[in-house]
Amino acid sequence: MWRKALTPILKLRRRSDGKRTRSIGAAPIGLVVIVAIVCVVVSVLSAAQRSDDVELAQERKLLKHAIIDRGRRVLRELENVAASNDIVLQLHYNFDPDWVHHLVGLRLATFFDHEHAFVVDRTDHLTYAMLGNASVEPERFDPIRQDFSRIIELLRGRVQPYEDEVVLEPSADAMTELNHPRRAQRLQTFMGRPAIVAGVAASMPGDTGLIPSDAATLLLAVKYIDGQLLSDIGVRFDLPNLRVVGIEPARDDENLFPVSNAAGETIARLAWTPNRPGATIVATVLPFMTIAFGSFALLTGFALLYIRRSTAKIAEGEDRLRHLAMHDPLSGLPNRTYFGERLAAVLADTHRDGTNAAVLAIDLDHFKDINDTLGHHIGDGLISVVAQRLVNAVRHEDLVARLGGDEFAVITSEAPDHDAIEGFAARLINVLRAPYSINGHTLLVGASIGIAVIDRRTSEAADIMRRADVALYRAKHEGRNRACIYDANMDADLRERKQLEVDLRSAIAEDGLSVAYQPIMNANGEKMTGVEALCRWNHPLRGNVPPSDFIPIAEGSELIIPLGEWVLRKACLEAKPWTGLTVAINVSPLQFRRQDFAEVIERILIETGIDPHRVELELTESTLLGNVEEAEKAMHRLKKLGVRFALDDFGTGYSSLLYLRSFPFDRIKIDRSFVRSIETAADAASIVHAIVSLGRGLGMKVTAEGVETAEQQLFLRAAGVHALQGFRFGKPAPASTITDRLEQASFAPLQVAAG
Repeated sequence: MWRKALTPILKLRRRSDGKRTRSIGAAPIGLVVIVAIVCVVVSVLSAAQRSDDVELAQERKLLKHAIIDRGRRVLRELENVAASNDIVLQLHYNFDPDWVHHLVGLRLATFFDHEHAFVVDRTDHLTYAMLGNASVEPERFDPIRQDFSRIIELLRGRVQPYEDEVVLEPSADAMTELNHPRRAQRLQTFMGRPAIVAGVAASMPGDTGLIPSDAATLLLAVKYIDGQLLSDIGVRFDLPNLRVVGIEPARDDENLFPVSNAAGETIARLAWTPNRPGATIVATVLPFMTIAFGSFALLTGFALLYIRRSTAKIAEGEDRLRHLAMHDPLSGLPNRTYFGERLAAVLADTHRDGTNAAVLAIDLDHFKDINDTLGHHIGDGLISVVAQRLVNAVRHEDLVARLGGDEFAVITSEAPDHDAIEGFAARLINVLRAPYSINGHTLLVGASIGIAVIDRRTSEAADIMRRADVALYRAKHEGRNRACIYDANMDADLRERKQLEVDLRSAIAEDGLSVAYQPIMNANGEKMTGVEALCRWNHPLRGNVPPSDFIPIAEGSELIIPLGEWVLRKACLEAKPWTGLTVAINVSPLQFRRQDFAEVIERILIETGIDPHRVELELTESTLLGNVEEAEKAMHRLKKLGVRFALDDFGTGYSSLLYLRSFPFDRIKIDRSFVRSIETAADAASIVHAIVSLGRGLGMKVTAEGVETAEQQLFLRAAGVHALQGFRFGKPAPASTITDRLEQASFAPLQVAAG
């Protein structure tokens, strides 16, 4: 379109120098005209596009209001049928299915084209059902009982309606003395099809006492949103080819409009061919671009007038743009900006009224594993369902927001005391722990919650969020899947861990750590074939800090990367003199997933001068999750140098055969939990045999960890393992101890003996 529009302009410039008929003085004028024409063309094309957008927005708005209007019409039609006192008394006291079918069901079907009609007695049981124009047994609709539940609850007044659900209380029209019973209408899926479901409580006018309002018979009607209904709407509002589409994509020339129920769930996807006034405008205006300069002024004025009108229409969408700016597009929840504004307002209310409120910082446990293993599309689906569950689990006046990633937050005024807020948080955790079904995958995730109470002593919103984050950190540190309320001691614990992080950083930089080595023996337990390098930290003030304390701190602060490099370099230097022994070194997931991992290993091997064939890197299955292609490249690159790889803790993770087939592992290490149980649990012994057979079948060595007794050693040797590791053969010790054991000419290996 642009090329066609500019063709006349370009032709004006394709003239030979020998046929120039314009004087040099006219060139500036011609240039001005050309520039003006270009500007007009660009303006017209842009305005046409905006016109199409505005028209499309108007059509969507018309369609939405048409569906709402049709729902109200269905409610009025149903009310007209149920307005007669005779019908009310007949339904309530002298119920006759044939009578109901002819005077109620057939009237709804014949005069108003309702697809279904139902009568529900005071005990909420179906007593009459119409399918098409025929009366059928109500039991046929028992499998879809759930489709009736919401409208019945609304008519009984047992639940509060959503914003888009229509519930009208009983009233009397003073002008016509017409009785208006309690009535309700909503959009939902009925028998797998989008439908308008309406209901009326058949009651008498005034306080007659004949029919209690809470025991009225209910008359329900169903009108499907498809077929003739959509055809009527399409003709009335000029929406060509309006139809319902399933999961298949719409055609390129169609527009999609999702119809949602009051709970925000999409019940139908409507498609139609939108009108495009912009194309008509362009086709009309462009031919005049070739006319004389006099008409150019007229066309320019017309275009500017049209642009102003279009701008006025576009201004109507500012509210929607603000909504998009303040809400998360994935979950539909308020975003961090909206949350901050609401938190400031709640803080002001608390200071003014003296009431209490609370902020709950919610973080899903192990959400990253789902993204890494199943893909981000599954993670996005999970986020959407979590958002729906949170919204349904809190009160209408509470706020649920998504702050980013898997981080959610709730502001609630339901916080009279700590017990109440803890109960509220526990209820949220139970809601989030229920299984999820996302694209055919059943997922189980937990949630950790940090709580900060808002009272008159609370000063700033930033301080509230800091307290909630500190409490969330404590909840995760104490085992996840729990809630913690902030107290002053948490700040002290956090400072303690931060100080430990600072000390660990200094220890790495100043060579303040050490490496201990645990022997790895052959199957007979008579010969040391290797050692496993384990990091140790003797703090100058705290003494020995267990790895279970400082390794999580290193992983959380990414100190694990320099720590891992330090251990690898130290182990290679100290193990270099131990001819014939392999040195096994654990590699963290963060360290392995760095793009320069292979280069770092190569550099350390060159710096230390150790034989690469003696270096064995131990990886866990979680290290490889979501990083298959890059992991395989790095491992093959190091394998060419001679470096070996071991799959550590096999049997405790996913135990995927894909890893054993795809990655060049040299060794499988049986987790100590199976070794510990082989004497008491038959299944543990069977698992050990299976792992050994698997390893041998794939040409891999098998090492058993955690060997402590002679009986375990005898079993594992009989099972066919290649190497043993555990306290039976020595605890982790300094390099000097390993050197002494190797240098003892009369070294006597530990013997297999009872006790």
